[in-house]
Amino acid sequence: MADSVALDPVDLQILRLLQNDARTTYRELAAEVGVAASTCLDRVARLRRSGVILGDQLRLDPAKLGRGLQALLLVQVRPHRRELIGPFVDRVRSLPESRALFHLTGPDDYLVQVAVADAADLQRLVLDEFTSRREVARVDTRLIFQQWDCGPLLPPSGG
Repeated sequence: MADSVALDPVDLQILRLLQNDARTTYRELAAEVGVAASTCLDRVARLRRSGVILGDQLRLDPAKLGRGLQALLLVQVRPHRRELIGPFVDRVRSLPESRALFHLTGPDDYLVQVAVADAADLQRLVLDEFTSRREVARVDTRLIFQQWDCGPLLPPSGG
């Protein structure tokens, strides 16, 4: 597990603001947190170097790209062995429908978030890309009716 990085209140405010809008300029950030723009630039650079900030992402609307149906696939892999897991993970990550992949504890080994055109496309994906694989023992599908973003990720508060 990676070591946590010491963050002061200004760092935390910068992280909060950037998570709400990564396109916020250094000048806007600096004004909001009460430091000079050059100081803000230095702090963001330090947060990147230390690995706190991993990168910037562009968020797209799947429905506007013809992928209006999203689902969660709970996948059980048997046998659950490293030589099978690597190729499985690589294949799932390469699928254009895949949005996120999680390795889990419990009865299901993986949770895959997918975005597809419709129910027929979801059925094709499950049958052709998941259940057709020898190592996939079971796929349990859950449709996503609605999704919300949550607040910014910050370190735990308190002692």
